[in-house]
Amino acid sequence: MGLLALFLVMKLWSGPLGIRFLQSFDAVYNRIPEVAKLTGGVIPDREMAILFRTEALQIIIMLAPVLIVGVLIAFLCDYIQVGWKPTPNPLKPKFSKLDPTKGFKKILSPQSLVELIKSIAKIFLIGYITYSYIKGKDHLLFGLIDMPIMQAIRLIGDTVTNLGMRIAAVYLIISAGDYIYQKFKFNKDMKMTKQEVKEEYKNQEGNPEIKGKIRQRMREASQRRMMQAVPQADVVITNPTHYAVAIKYDSEVAPAPVVLAKGADYLALRIKKLAGENDVYIVEDKPLARMLYANVEVGAMVPPELYQAVAEVLAFVYHAEGKV
Repeated sequence: MGLLALFLVMKLWSGPLGIRFLQSFDAVYNRIPEVAKLTGGVIPDREMAILFRTEALQIIIMLAPVLIVGVLIAFLCDYIQVGWKPTPNPLKPKFSKLDPTKGFKKILSPQSLVELIKSIAKIFLIGYITYSYIKGKDHLLFGLIDMPIMQAIRLIGDTVTNLGMRIAAVYLIISAGDYIYQKFKFNKDMKMTKQEVKEEYKNQEGNPEIKGKIRQRMREASQRRMMQAVPQADVVITNPTHYAVAIKYDSEVAPAPVVLAKGADYLALRIKKLAGENDVYIVEDKPLARMLYANVEVGAMVPPELYQAVAEVLAFVYHAEGKV
């Protein structure tokens, strides 16, 4: 895009640019005799330096529109591709870049081979386009020596700009394909293997095996504490083959009955066994056992909607124990 814009502006600006170049040349050429006449035929170095510095400034001013457009287009293309991300990092000295072994690795890498093939292909393609275009204009270019100066400049300008735009258009097509390839390659390179995902997860979250063991030990410690609380329960409500929930009511501790322990299957059998060993009443109530197991966590109070059902069980136990 930068090259295409550069040659396009040159083509539009070539007429005024050629005229101003001729005027600048005439100014310098006509100025030399005047300076030589004033200085006795010898032009001092200081005068020559001033003369050429002045004309060089004029040339820069003439070329400024072309150069500014080229810079703006290059900046705009980079901005569209990667956004505005200024960083001083590339300017920092890195002594690792001076390591010859790393340099050889880059030279001999598959990526460098791909870049070499692309560069050779571009050289041949551009060479073919240039040769084909110049060959079609050889009869005009060989006649430059017999043309008036303005016609010759115009021909050279048209030849350079038209050839430049053709080359830039080809580069644009190549770069579009290369952009798609690089985008695909980048996305592919960014993908991680399953092992890399596991390693990253370990680095960020810790080793899952260690975390699993920690969780297992925490569960075991929680179960031990829970089982230690079973002998303090007033009653264990069970679904004979699946669930067991230990309940205690102490109005001085909590305004409602509290679940001290609960378990399913094997853990339920352990709770019932421990309750039997410590003379804790075991009451079979399948619906209540299931509801307590599913809705109340260990250490939490029984919800209001289960007050009546739990109160009936506790009343039965208290009456059996002679507490009421």
